[in-house]
Amino acid sequence: MCPDTLAAVVITRLPGLCRMLAVLAVLALDGCARPADDTIRFGLASTPGNLDPRFATDATSARINRLIYQRLVDFDENVRPVPSLASWERLAPAHYRFHLRRPRPDFHDGSPLTAHDVAATYRSILEPGSASPHAGTLQRIERIEVLDSDTLDFFLRQPDLLFPGYAVIGILPATGIENGVPFHDTPLGSGPFRFAGRPAPGRVQLVRDRDGQLFEFARVGDPTVRVLKLLRGELDLLQNDLPSELLGYLGEQDGISVEFGTGSNFAYLGFNLQDTHTGNPAVRRAIAHAIDRQAIIDYVLGGAARPASALLPPEHWAGHPALVPLDYNPAMSRELLHQAGFGVEKPLQLNYKTSTDPVRLRIATIMQQQLAEVGIRMTLESYDWGTFFGDIKAGRFQLYSLMWVGIKTPDIFRYAFHSESLPPAGANRGRFTDARADRLIELSEQGATLEIQAESWRELQSRLLQQLPYVPLWYEDHVMAARNTLHGYRLSADGNYDALLDVTRTSR
Repeated sequence: MCPDTLAAVVITRLPGLCRMLAVLAVLALDGCARPADDTIRFGLASTPGNLDPRFATDATSARINRLIYQRLVDFDENVRPVPSLASWERLAPAHYRFHLRRPRPDFHDGSPLTAHDVAATYRSILEPGSASPHAGTLQRIERIEVLDSDTLDFFLRQPDLLFPGYAVIGILPATGIENGVPFHDTPLGSGPFRFAGRPAPGRVQLVRDRDGQLFEFARVGDPTVRVLKLLRGELDLLQNDLPSELLGYLGEQDGISVEFGTGSNFAYLGFNLQDTHTGNPAVRRAIAHAIDRQAIIDYVLGGAARPASALLPPEHWAGHPALVPLDYNPAMSRELLHQAGFGVEKPLQLNYKTSTDPVRLRIATIMQQQLAEVGIRMTLESYDWGTFFGDIKAGRFQLYSLMWVGIKTPDIFRYAFHSESLPPAGANRGRFTDARADRLIELSEQGATLEIQAESWRELQSRLLQQLPYVPLWYEDHVMAARNTLHGYRLSADGNYDALLDVTRTSR
């Protein structure tokens, strides 16, 4: 039996330190050879769900699609839109003209990328019944006109300064769209990497165009097995989805480098505001002050996070760096609960839903203990991802925890908090209704400049911290673990894999 097979059978059944001891035992075995080819292998916790950028919803797909496809616009370090495939000019409040740069790469089948392909990509998303998750955001487009092979115009239904930040969909060839090519399975883009195949279930191969270097993205669901494969040389690189004890262990191993980078993924607690208890602002604030975020960051996340006060990180152009995270104050929690009619004689009973992910379950268990210390008895329910997320979208919860990943533009506030954004039209899953917040969202969207809009968005974030439809928890950092033979990989704030463009590897 190969070591990784033994690990899958034995290690996944052991908790904490026992798992680490099992890893050491497995490492003593020598039944399987390392890969002999020159492929660079990237270990993933999940398989990319869709390699068509019009329909991808998971973070892994989005990151791999960035390598395969080019987009009109990208973002700088402050998350402001910058030209990528095209520059743009605003000819009127609701009229944008995009100019595709020259020279530009062809599609990987040799056909040229033109403005007709850009138009076809966006029109296919806007078609009725397209089922694209981007359709709602792009409904602001009234029509698209192609002027020539390098130029096209977007006409909007109403003025929108943020529109360039929405022009980030990977461009597909118009001919393939018209012929119904299954891009989700056989992607065809014009990015720096081209699709090479799926050699086995859970594996995707890309070739770097400039030098022919082959990369393989391999799903290894169990983090301990993923670490084992890295140590044995069967994988070259891991990013994220690793418990702190495994990261600590890796950091002590010869031949392995572990690096951390500031991230922007926002973790939060969400409430059902139509519920008798979690709809009470005093109860929500009591919960917020009962959670020791820093302890969870230090002891569960290995220090790889920073406390959050709002959905947008402070370095975002519309972020609120002066907004102070809520403090850990159990005495205040008890007082707020007393004001709400709860105490030792009448403890508050709540239900908390989470996924079956081991790290999320661990965090939920710690929060359960912290809330118990102030007089809140919380029952935990964990479900597979599909069931859990289905319940959240349907409003079947009192309290839950989730994370927003890869947020770029402040239109997220309308999507998540406006009273008109109830599911399925939006992501106001807690049914938050606040006239002041609605008005601030609308004022922010109407600002004449991004600077004016940013001030309104900051005022909105202050309002949300007062009302607490979410309890902000933290922004999780990104972490990578790589063999020392791998060179040139750098972590990005949004966790993308763009640095693979520069990665090299010396001999094993």
